[in-house]
Amino acid sequence: GIYFRFASYINNYMVLQKEPAGAVIWGFGTPGATVVVTLCQGQDIIMKKVTNVKAPSNSWIVVLDPMKAGGPYEVMAQQTLGTMNVTLEVHDVLFGDVWLCSGQSNMQMTVLQVFNATQELSNTAAYQSIRIFSVALRQAGQELEDLDAVDLPWSKPTSENLGHGNFTYMSAVCWLFGRYLYDTLQYPVGLISSSWGGTPIEAWSSGRSLKVCGVLKRRKSMKEECKRDVSWSIPPDSVTGPREHSVLWNAMIHPLQNMTLKGVVWYQGESNMDYNRDLYNCTFPALIEDWRQTFHRGSQGQTERFFPFGFVQLSSYLPVSMSDYGFPEIRWHQTADFGSVPNLMMPGAFMAVAMDLCDRDSPFGSIHPRDKQTVAYRLHLGARAVAYGEKNLTFQGPLPKKIELLTSSGLLNLTYDQQIQVQGQDNIFEISCCSDHQCKWLPSPMNTFSIHILTLDISSCPGTVAALRYAWTTWPCEYKKCPVYHSSSTLPAPPFIAFITDQAPGH
Repeated sequence: GIYFRFASYINNYMVLQKEPAGAVIWGFGTPGATVVVTLCQGQDIIMKKVTNVKAPSNSWIVVLDPMKAGGPYEVMAQQTLGTMNVTLEVHDVLFGDVWLCSGQSNMQMTVLQVFNATQELSNTAAYQSIRIFSVALRQAGQELEDLDAVDLPWSKPTSENLGHGNFTYMSAVCWLFGRYLYDTLQYPVGLISSSWGGTPIEAWSSGRSLKVCGVLKRRKSMKEECKRDVSWSIPPDSVTGPREHSVLWNAMIHPLQNMTLKGVVWYQGESNMDYNRDLYNCTFPALIEDWRQTFHRGSQGQTERFFPFGFVQLSSYLPVSMSDYGFPEIRWHQTADFGSVPNLMMPGAFMAVAMDLCDRDSPFGSIHPRDKQTVAYRLHLGARAVAYGEKNLTFQGPLPKKIELLTSSGLLNLTYDQQIQVQGQDNIFEISCCSDHQCKWLPSPMNTFSIHILTLDISSCPGTVAALRYAWTTWPCEYKKCPVYHSSSTLPAPPFIAFITDQAPGH
């Protein structure tokens, strides 16, 4: 028989990207052979596309005409070489929006591991137009053309494949995000989960994007060898995965590059708390840019060049020492140090704030909070606003747009860009108080507030107030009890740090 197959992620029950983009169908065959790809519905032929198998990659690729959401369809591929004919078919194919979900263990957690798991697992009947796919855990030293292995081929959601085990497949954040989206869109959604716990961003980044940020090849120094023994000072309850640069990009992302996508959702950062933390404000925007370029090129220009990229800002956990700024700094760097997205460095991005979704008693360790429903809900709000252009939708919490020092009265005014709802909790705002060329952080209690303005007491600082920060700890507040939320919603104000330049009295 002649070697002829679809790419490994093309199978029954799949979702292909709907209009305005064209979906890409590709695979491998015998060089020089002709391949005809046919899209059918019942007995009707909707379209035919003809191509050839190219050497030396032995691959073939076609772009379908843009299709409206819906289905089911069959996709047929026929290879002809001389008198030899081979035909492949996939059934029950839907057109809709395809989202790729990636990251580390908080993305990898399954529906079995979240709150109300039993109820969530039984709630699949209404969601048979959401299809799920899970990439197997693999690493590679070189960019692979096709996936080496698949954990869950395209499937309809069932309690078995959503609750397969702990940290196996299918991603809970991915599934719940897709479910909220489907409730809004009411047309098919395809979800691809490709994540691995305990992995730094460098493992998911191509060599190109690491070079942009001056990240050097990973060499094990003596210090690192010693650190290795305490397993990277990672909390004992975490999941570990490969840390070598680019190995997951090579094996788990690059092979998907020809696929037409709607967007990406990402939950990662915990593993960079102790590794290249100070570079994360470069490595994360660089990863987004590089994935966008790669998918746009790989899909023959069908995946939007600046496709929407959503991410979850780090939640909280109880570390051994509370004084560490690893988590707050990563949270800040996840926004490229702007505090919110989309921004100049991160166009088309959206973020779910999760620092108020802490989970002291999580059986998987507090670094793995079980409330993934709220995470997915906040993510889907961002998607509706940024990816789907829904107007007048509040999708992120309030951030200050103006900071005024009222030095003479020992106060500081924060003017927010949205209406705020304030609930008590002191010591969450801190000021950097400087005198004699030395600065230290002091708590700055909340004084009064109105619809948009929050006033802080800065009288504890005898010197100059140089900076202000909010929620700058690993565990800033208790569950859904942060001090500042948007007034009409349950969206928390994101953490921020601001340097105060104007020191004139009364301003």
